[in-house]
Amino acid sequence: MSAFLRLFQTDPGPRLEGDKVFLRLPRLHDYKAWSELRTQSAPFLRPWEPTWPEDDLTRTAFRARLAAYARELETGEAFPFFMFRRDDGALIGGVRLFHIRRGVAQSAVMGYWIGQPHARRGHMLDGVKATIAFAFGELALHRLEAACMPENGPSAALLLKSGFVEEGYAPAYLKINGEWRDHRLFGMVAPPPAV
Repeated sequence: MSAFLRLFQTDPGPRLEGDKVFLRLPRLHDYKAWSELRTQSAPFLRPWEPTWPEDDLTRTAFRARLAAYARELETGEAFPFFMFRRDDGALIGGVRLFHIRRGVAQSAVMGYWIGQPHARRGHMLDGVKATIAFAFGELALHRLEAACMPENGPSAALLLKSGFVEEGYAPAYLKINGEWRDHRLFGMVAPPPAV
């Protein structure tokens, strides 16, 4: 079944399991929960994300987002996951593997977000660890990269707790909330196979 149909039909695709959360591909019926969480968390999220288009939280924009995700899945360039709390199935955030490169690189970049009501409770650490296991296991990647702005201490702490190592500093690295912002750079290499 095509990636587009996975997102809009019935094939659930991969499901990642953590202790407190599970992650799966976004589905059209997630729109309401996603829109409500992003609306509620907008002041918390916007300082750390690219500028939101004016129509970003509309159903039409969500459908376009899913179509873009489907194209990335089809080409193997990205895996977008929504993250749900295990005990009640509530949507609480997302983790995305993107810029997946094969050949001699075998690498990807990881990004993530969490709704404000769910922050600082260990859910994102659980989701990131489950995604790392998927990246190095099922996807057989060799390296993961991530970045955060210097003033985002909680994000840096999350990356370090999940096994990333700080590797550098990039001035004006990404355009965040309308401005080119410096970022701390983190990386992780797959553990060697067990002997």
